[in-house]
Amino acid sequence: MSRRTLAPFGRRRATVREARGIGAYDLLACENPGPAPRPGQFYMLAAAERWGGGAAERPFLPRALSHLRAPGDDLHFLLEDVGPGTRRLAELHPGHELWLTGPLGRGFGPPGEGRRPLLVGGGIGVAPLAAWQDDLGATTGGTCTLLLGFRDAAHAAAAALLRDPLVATDDGSVGHPGVVTELLVAELERDSGAVVYACGPPPMLEAVRAICAERGAPAQLAMESGMACGYGACFGCVVPTREGYVRLCVEGPVLDAGSLESALVMGAGH
Repeated sequence: MSRRTLAPFGRRRATVREARGIGAYDLLACENPGPAPRPGQFYMLAAAERWGGGAAERPFLPRALSHLRAPGDDLHFLLEDVGPGTRRLAELHPGHELWLTGPLGRGFGPPGEGRRPLLVGGGIGVAPLAAWQDDLGATTGGTCTLLLGFRDAAHAAAAALLRDPLVATDDGSVGHPGVVTELLVAELERDSGAVVYACGPPPMLEAVRAICAERGAPAQLAMESGMACGYGACFGCVVPTREGYVRLCVEGPVLDAGSLESALVMGAGH
């Protein structure tokens, strides 16, 4: 199973087909003018009009977003308005256009013979797990366990985009009261033959890495760091591994947890 679809050269223009709120998040769907991505890959997105500037005339770099799904000739993204770049993307409506570069990076790899996939997502990091859950069901015919953690009920609304998740919320408003890694510990105690796939904020990923290392469970972590180009030219997204520095946009964003001393990387975050 390939972990990478090569992107066509250059950026492409795409028309927005759907834009709607999902609790604290926004779902943005646009046409896909390129090849189908692999789960865990990402795109660099920028609004085609009125991108950057504003009161301070601040230029915006494109925003790196993992795709949520790629049904038919569409691309779906989940985003949260947390700054000027994501705010401009959240303002797009059907008929507007954006610039796409991608698919980029290296996605998730297969679980291996006899291994049960265990997916763990936190906040906006649940996005790439939707495509991976779909792909695992289509290619293996099996089921996987999905654990999702959110801040509160408004953010937990995104859980409806995935199938049959177990949900935890920090404030206890939905599902398990506590952090999602508490659910992970319980699942690994129940089944030590699982392989873990995780995406979320760095503290969560570090907790997942440590939990899996302690129990000898293989894990793949979809990480994030500041990206300016998305294809390895700027070296802005390098992270340290046991074998040296790697570029998350090329060698990642999905890395084997065993290659990391820590998933707490300066400049990273979802």
